[in-house]
Amino acid sequence: MIFHLALAADWDAAVTAGEYRVSTLGRTLEQEGYIHASADLAQARGVAARYYRDVTQPLVLLEIDEDRLGCPVRREVPEGADEAFPHIYGPIPVAAVTAVTPFSR
Repeated sequence: MIFHLALAADWDAAVTAGEYRVSTLGRTLEQEGYIHASADLAQARGVAARYYRDVTQPLVLLEIDEDRLGCPVRREVPEGADEAFPHIYGPIPVAAVTAVTPFSR
């Protein structure tokens, strides 16, 4: 299981479209080349604290089953980071998301 923080509105749009294509705040899969994810809840909380602290829109935490993705997931250490993060190299099918929970900072 891996995790992704999403704006609730982006997730709602994905449910209608059948797939999720937002990499991170304000950037699409096409722009970034992959979708950012977290390996566990602690890592997701760290991402929220660093990058989502000023976001006022509702957030949800997507729990994603890697076996249902149908695209590569690579654990990579981004430049300037000291830990590996899962990067999803393709869209996330709605069926790969096993749980969606409201996320509060």
